[in-house]
Amino acid sequence: MSTDRQAEAATADAEDPAGSQADPDGPETDPADTADPDGAQPADEAGTADAADPDGAQPEAHAADADGLGGGSGAEPPVSGRGGVGESPAGPTPEASTTDAGDSAGAQDGPEAEPATGEGAEPAAGGGLSEAQAELAAQKIERERIARRKAEREGPVEAGAKLSGKAADLLAAVRAVESGAKPSAAYFDDAPAAPRKAAPAPPAPRPAAPAPAAAPAAPSADAVDGVRAVLARGGAPESLAGPVAAALGDGAAQELSENPWRLLAVPAVRPTQADGFARALLGAGAGPGDERRTAVLVGWLLAQAGLKGHTALEAAVLEKALAQYGVPDPAEALEQSIAEASVLVFHEPLGPPVEEGEEQPVRILVGLEGAAMAEESLADGLARLAGTFGGPADWEQAAAAAPDRSSAELIRAVAGHGLVTHTGGEAARAEPLALAAAARELGLRVCVAAHAPGGADSVTVAELLSGQEGPGRDADGHFALDLLVVLDAPQLDVESAAALVEGVADGARLVLSGDPAVLGSAGAGRVFADVLAARTCPQLVSRTPDPGPVGELVSGVGIGELNQVDAPGKEVVIVPVQDAGEAVHRAVQLVAESVPRAFGIPADSVQVITPGHGGSAGTRALNAALKERLNPGPGRFGGFDPGDRVVHVPSPGRALPARVVSADAEGLHLDRAGVRIVVPKDLVESQVRHGWAITAHQAVGARWPAVVVVLPGDAAQALSRDWVYTAFGRAERHLSVVHGVDQALPRAVAEVLPKPRTTRLTGLLKALAAAGEQPEQ
Repeated sequence: MSTDRQAEAATADAEDPAGSQADPDGPETDPADTADPDGAQPADEAGTADAADPDGAQPEAHAADADGLGGGSGAEPPVSGRGGVGESPAGPTPEASTTDAGDSAGAQDGPEAEPATGEGAEPAAGGGLSEAQAELAAQKIERERIARRKAEREGPVEAGAKLSGKAADLLAAVRAVESGAKPSAAYFDDAPAAPRKAAPAPPAPRPAAPAPAAAPAAPSADAVDGVRAVLARGGAPESLAGPVAAALGDGAAQELSENPWRLLAVPAVRPTQADGFARALLGAGAGPGDERRTAVLVGWLLAQAGLKGHTALEAAVLEKALAQYGVPDPAEALEQSIAEASVLVFHEPLGPPVEEGEEQPVRILVGLEGAAMAEESLADGLARLAGTFGGPADWEQAAAAAPDRSSAELIRAVAGHGLVTHTGGEAARAEPLALAAAARELGLRVCVAAHAPGGADSVTVAELLSGQEGPGRDADGHFALDLLVVLDAPQLDVESAAALVEGVADGARLVLSGDPAVLGSAGAGRVFADVLAARTCPQLVSRTPDPGPVGELVSGVGIGELNQVDAPGKEVVIVPVQDAGEAVHRAVQLVAESVPRAFGIPADSVQVITPGHGGSAGTRALNAALKERLNPGPGRFGGFDPGDRVVHVPSPGRALPARVVSADAEGLHLDRAGVRIVVPKDLVESQVRHGWAITAHQAVGARWPAVVVVLPGDAAQALSRDWVYTAFGRAERHLSVVHGVDQALPRAVAEVLPKPRTTRLTGLLKALAAAGEQPEQ
């Protein structure tokens, strides 16, 4: 989406928090309208239960043209945002088992559970550091940085230092809490200080690349046995003993005995289950207003909100959610959590500044410390890059030699600014790449980082942060580069963005580029949309339209219009179906026969995309049918056979395409674009899934010559404008839409906007910019 008309729509969406990066998977009940929190039943990612009748309720349809080329939520998590239907990251709904939890986290794109890897396969090549371990190392460094920053904040604040006014009052209130004194009734998040104008003293030296993080120590046998005994007394499954001990540490048994609601530390457990466990242990004393229960519930609700993309929640929303879980005095429960410093409270100004003497309207936000620190660190880092940039560079010759006007404008903007945003569709990705090439010609150290593996000249954001790829780090822990170009910026969550910006040295340039209309990040935050909405740095909008009938169709979807496009070469084909069974049959036919025959595109280059993993035409059903047709076999390697097309999910939000090679006692051996990787045997169930059919969120950042989008009737509620835009936009040459949702598709494009996410980054950036504009005293 890159025409002027679409750019205006994107800019308008960026200014409206309710219309930006949000739930990629369709509508979800707002907390204000949430029903009984205990009444929800487990649902699959696409909002349809796996147990649904695969034949559906509709009559069998007549077989149509074989080629198909002839024609043109549950109330459990009571917080709004991502989740509900589609690839929900909120985890399992009530009564979900531990096994179900990993699979229900759809937006994390966690793979479906398969049998354990088989034996007797070929021997493995040498092991080495896994991607997950390397990523944990990067996360460990970020946690250490946050801890250092927290320690600095807790130190004495001298006269004339950074904190003053309400910020100093907040610090005093926090210290009062720590000393046991009663805190003030309200906490204020004051405007940060002005961005730094000169390079600060270098931080403590960090390793050039993150050191491998040791795997978390397994809980001791005694700790597990102690937890198992407590679980038995409360009638909870003994299978939870290991996860509880791992989550709570060696003192888990005592902690669980004293506060049974700590059972919610295990992702698979829901409040209704924790309540039953507490009643069994404590008897009549386990009431809904128990302070131990309310304290755990506040943290749990905020953690669930984080899984849905929020970095904070409005206090009124959180209080209503507590009330829906039976807390008799939600306001008092929230105040108690604030007093115990288990959550942070922020007052965010609303509207323009008011005259002196008038009261500034504010909204009260509540968040967990980790997300709050990451968001503040990110805001500080972005302001630092914008404020420490030394001045323009002489890039006029490079701009004059640019291949098009949009690329030239981007080069000129980056020449004179340390932080620049760039928006456009798939065709516009060439512009930041042209910028990178021009910068290299000028002798600058350049790195291009994308969400998904792609071009030879780019690395993934995860690889850059882990140190596996990219320029490495200097003695101060900064990336050894002068220009960092980040593609697919809408996929940045607040924690990875904070770590990324922290690694960019003062004086270096950062370009955030992406399409604001695609699905949002799997993690918390709406970083790219917030930066656009803040308008504190230059914003370049591409004039390069996506070409052809597919580009025309996708551009219309981006502004809410599902147009009929002229496709003389059958670039876009609609294949109507009557039920899910026919949808699966047609999808297999298109991939295996019709598209290869009509366009010369091999089946391996055709990608199927569907709204969810479950249901009668979800990824599970489609992958089973496609495997039977394209690579039949007994699944002797834990449900997989050599040659199977799979996606590897080493961490939430990352879906890496690969091929199965073999398996042995070490694990499942995969080939990923010529690189051999080994997925440990105990991680195969949670990290590997067949990949002929994937969800739209798994497909973000990648494109294929041909795409078949399957829209079965039972997925109508999962559709939204950003989902359709993302799915349709993955096609380069040909798009087939297996259409069984009738009018739900145009209605979703026109009316179902992305779910809003509650974040603080826009306000923080605006406050930093305003502080920077004030004259120094």
